[in-house]
Amino acid sequence: MKHLLIAGLGNPGSKYEKTRHNIGFIILDSWLEDSSLSWGNDKNSIYSKYSQDEFTIHLVKPQEYMNLSGKEVARISKLYKIPPANILIVHDEIDIPFGKIKNKVGGGTAGHNGLGDIVERLGDKGFHRLRFGVGKPVHPDFAVADYVLQKFSSEEFDELPKLIKESKQRIHDWIKMRMVELKE
Repeated sequence: MKHLLIAGLGNPGSKYEKTRHNIGFIILDSWLEDSSLSWGNDKNSIYSKYSQDEFTIHLVKPQEYMNLSGKEVARISKLYKIPPANILIVHDEIDIPFGKIKNKVGGGTAGHNGLGDIVERLGDKGFHRLRFGVGKPVHPDFAVADYVLQKFSSEEFDELPKLIKESKQRIHDWIKMRMVELKE
């Protein structure tokens, strides 16, 4: 059995539910709503998995704060021997304008503490990323940390269903791509 890991990043607790920083959780929750899967608890994460062909796809929402996201990603990666090339991290990205979504493999963390912790704990930055653009604060004196912990504006909230749908399609495409590459 081959394994793929998809981790949505966010912060635990209702206080953060609809914030920009929790878009990874929001997207994976929507993914599960579209399927017959449900979330369960596993150590320090909310977890689900399913099988497709000879693959097991693991879905995880780490339940430590964002800065410690790597703990669960690394634990599951080690437990199932999932190399970074078979990991997709779904996260917010301030360097991309709201409404834009980009895929990336490897690279720097651009100051994203969740990604930084994952790189540190995996010892490798070669994992895949689905970068959901949340933009930057309009006012230059507004702290980025405060901005990403705010809820989406009403205008942004109206756009979210379309963007979440695109994100889920990108996840689906990533799974298909990895399955094809790993079968060769």
